[in-house]
Amino acid sequence: MSYQQELNASKNNPEDFWKEKSEALEWFKSPQKVLTQDEHGIHHWFADGEMNTAYMALDYHVENGRADQAALIYDSPVTDTKKTYTYRELRDEVAQTAGMLKDLGVGKGDRVIVYMPMIPQAAVAMLACARIGAIHSVVFGGFAAPELALRIDDAKPKVILSASCGVEIKRIIEYKPLIDNAIKIAEHTPKNVVVYQRPEATSELSQEGDLDWVKVVSKAQPVQCTPVKGSDLLYILYTSGTTGKPKGVVRENGGHAVAMKYSMDAIYDMNPGEVFWSASDVGWVVGHSYIVYAPLLQGCTTVFFEGKPIMTPDAGAFWRVVSEYKVKALFTAPTAFRAIKKEDPKGESIKQYDLSSLETLFAAGERLDPPTYEWLNEQFKLPVIDHWWQTETGWAISANMRGIEKMPVKPGSSTVPVPGFDVHILDDNGQEVAANQQGNIAIKLPLPPSCLTSVWGDLNRFKASYLETFPGFYVSGDGGYIDDDGYLFVMGRTDDVINVSGHRLSTGEMEEIIATHPAVAECAVIGRSDELKGQMPLGFAILKSGVETDQADIKRALVQLMRDKIGAVACYKDTVIVERLPKTRSGKILRKTLRQLVDGEDYVIPSTIDDPAILDEIQQAL
Repeated sequence: MSYQQELNASKNNPEDFWKEKSEALEWFKSPQKVLTQDEHGIHHWFADGEMNTAYMALDYHVENGRADQAALIYDSPVTDTKKTYTYRELRDEVAQTAGMLKDLGVGKGDRVIVYMPMIPQAAVAMLACARIGAIHSVVFGGFAAPELALRIDDAKPKVILSASCGVEIKRIIEYKPLIDNAIKIAEHTPKNVVVYQRPEATSELSQEGDLDWVKVVSKAQPVQCTPVKGSDLLYILYTSGTTGKPKGVVRENGGHAVAMKYSMDAIYDMNPGEVFWSASDVGWVVGHSYIVYAPLLQGCTTVFFEGKPIMTPDAGAFWRVVSEYKVKALFTAPTAFRAIKKEDPKGESIKQYDLSSLETLFAAGERLDPPTYEWLNEQFKLPVIDHWWQTETGWAISANMRGIEKMPVKPGSSTVPVPGFDVHILDDNGQEVAANQQGNIAIKLPLPPSCLTSVWGDLNRFKASYLETFPGFYVSGDGGYIDDDGYLFVMGRTDDVINVSGHRLSTGEMEEIIATHPAVAECAVIGRSDELKGQMPLGFAILKSGVETDQADIKRALVQLMRDKIGAVACYKDTVIVERLPKTRSGKILRKTLRQLVDGEDYVIPSTIDDPAILDEIQQAL
């Protein structure tokens, strides 16, 4: 079918459309009811089907001729380590690790937090949870203790699976002290913390319930896959909430597996046996979907890379990996390409490698800015595909459907809605706007398979955050427009979540942290445009009267505070000390105007502003 036929089929008869897609997977018991609605009015896909995601991703391939094919290639320039796991080897390791979890009392529906760096054991941990029907919640390795504590209290895990450390370019981050501190802060206490000891830094296992990963796994027996319902949860993944409390996005097994498998065909044009590389981290949704689950469900080989686009050892790191493993499609955030471009503007490192295997470059996590697109296009003469999606959806809302119909690229656009996503642009009153007119990007219900069906433990928050703004629609929180050709242009967030190197962070949470400093009377944080990272947080602080502390000391203290509370991922470096902030007469800080001023954009002085002279003062302070 053409793209348009596929899109129409998904809109006109979604149940038949998705039933057909579900038949590409091996179910223990095929779903009879494709789409159902519960008593709360929430839609679920394949609820009565019986399956196991780990079986579909591993055992099925072992039993059907792929046992000796590479499933996962681990490449770690930061530790100078390489290792390849076949489907059989990965299945066996997952089965034994699942046995270890079972020995610790973990069963179907129990939660397990996975707090790990980019090592194969992270994928093993996730798949082992899936194998026994446990719900994993991966937390980005090295996240600060208070953030980890929030997730411990929300998910209430029976076990935490971790490693002794993460290895960065210039430092080693020890994880166990962070975990111990998080457990002290948290009200909930996990029964066990299982630590995979890495040679770069070993952990002292001195707390009650601490266990050595290798020792406990060696004593366990491999276990078979536990059948789960299509509507049973596979994982919880936390995303920044505007209130500062993270939202636990939940993912159901059935719809997730179907969407992942379909997307590998339809969007990424990947066939079984081919090598796919998503250069991300398992702590983010991209890592869940396209490092671990989708490539394995499709029978591909996935690359697990522990390194950076530059300095491991140079700007040719990505091209070395592509060349060495014959990668067909590379998917990463635009910030990685910008870092490479900054270090190697003429693309000299690209010429050093045989990149003949590479057919497509995919970017997501933030808007692919036209200058970066043009640079990639110039260097590679390959399709450079921007696509747009969210933690909440788990896969692309709009993309260039490479496996169905290869469409012309428009710089700045994520191309067209993916079949299953009925995308509309609405004004603030919920009315459809004309082509080329900006508005709120919303998706008509029901959402397709794999999208969140709730927020963990808080259905009311799910409804309030996503469904109540425009009845009958999911509100994405992003603004944009659709042009005359049906191409979607995503222009940015409509709330206060900023995008730093593809990581969504709440400025509201940052403001709460700055406000804890004893010298700060009031503050605001905005995301300013950054050529390398997309956005960077910039703080504005009003100091309390009579403060005698040196301003440079206060600024340094705020940077440290942000590191302690959120972690280095916040990239918080700059605070501007001001006498006052631009506000409306009702006292609301004009963050959009601040952002436009900082980025040097033209802006209209809002009619609601209390005193326009404040903007000149801010300009001088900058």
